[in-house]
Amino acid sequence: MKVALLSFEYPAETGFGGIGTYTWYQARALAKLGHEVHVLAGATAPTALRRYEYEGVTVHRFCSDGLVRKASQQLDRFGLRWTKNRLQNGLSMYEGLMKLMREHSYDVVEMPECGAEGLLVNHLTRSPTIVRFHSPSQLIMPYYDVHPADLRLCSFLERAAIKGARAFSCCSQFLADEVRDRLGIRSAVRVIPNGIDLELFDAAERVDVRDRFQLPRDGPMILFAGRMERRKGIHLCGEIAASILERYHVVFAFAGRDLFNYMSDTLLPYLKGRRLRGSVHYLGDLDLATVRSCLRQADIFLLPSLWENCPYSCLEAMAAGRAIVSSDQGGMPELIRDGVNGVLARCGDATSYVRGLETLIEDAALRERLGAAARRTIEKGFTDVQIAETSVSYYRECLDH
Repeated sequence: MKVALLSFEYPAETGFGGIGTYTWYQARALAKLGHEVHVLAGATAPTALRRYEYEGVTVHRFCSDGLVRKASQQLDRFGLRWTKNRLQNGLSMYEGLMKLMREHSYDVVEMPECGAEGLLVNHLTRSPTIVRFHSPSQLIMPYYDVHPADLRLCSFLERAAIKGARAFSCCSQFLADEVRDRLGIRSAVRVIPNGIDLELFDAAERVDVRDRFQLPRDGPMILFAGRMERRKGIHLCGEIAASILERYHVVFAFAGRDLFNYMSDTLLPYLKGRRLRGSVHYLGDLDLATVRSCLRQADIFLLPSLWENCPYSCLEAMAAGRAIVSSDQGGMPELIRDGVNGVLARCGDATSYVRGLETLIEDAALRERLGAAARRTIEKGFTDVQIAETSVSYYRECLDH
């Protein structure tokens, strides 16, 4: 098959989160299976269509510099930043794909809903298109400080982008139910989880995290790795960390982008002056190799998110064989079975997370057992090639209808 994956997010230039990570793994896995794969990705500044090859994948980057883009810049003045991004991205993706289709004919074109890549593509092209749901703005924007009009307009653009697609997929049953019940998508949505390349993960460069960041050598390490924002549950971590560190000699490490200065303005001041048996450390916004080293060297991974689908932060912690204390919200129970390959805590309840962490801190054998089971879960059903094979079957099924 000849497959085009459209995604503004794509490492390294625009690889900001889970959508870019999924697209990167999916493109490489499809290429491993012998398919011809093209990725149309965004760019950080206006650019003509440029192309390069990487691990069997043809990557095209494009960002339109047309009048619509220039005019839409004014939306920032009205607090419509998310809407501006969707509008620019949808128009740019259509223009870029039209340039590619002068030379290429694709059997199927897949794109995320978040980013409105299909705003025009799904209505003005004849190629069979599949929208893959990741994190619809209507569901996640309420967790951010955004203008109400931005939420409404951004959601409108995403819904317009969704219409016209031939088929739909997503990576958890939770989100399939959400887009039916809350977004009104009545067409069937095929659940195909995200996948991860275990060989690549295992071969990643190793960094001595405790040495690099001067962390204490003794005591278990509890790791939070992700964006420091409310949707990821960072606001719960002050109470969680205080309760644990006042009673246990452990190392609490935080890694990720802190766009809202939560660590310096809230969490660290909250802990300052308390009598702590353990220590807390902010490691900063780390490169991927260092994050993976943190995962391997942590004893417990903490994921207190208020909204998650099928996050790569959890998949990578599972691939690293870590014991995980996770929220029981969203798609997480589809990855983590409480007491089998991790621990589930009540979403938004700091005390529940504390109890889960206490259990794992006090029982090293349990940590090992849950971590090993988490790794086996990935090996059995979440590898990149397994997911790509399932996706190809679905692509072909869609072409037959």
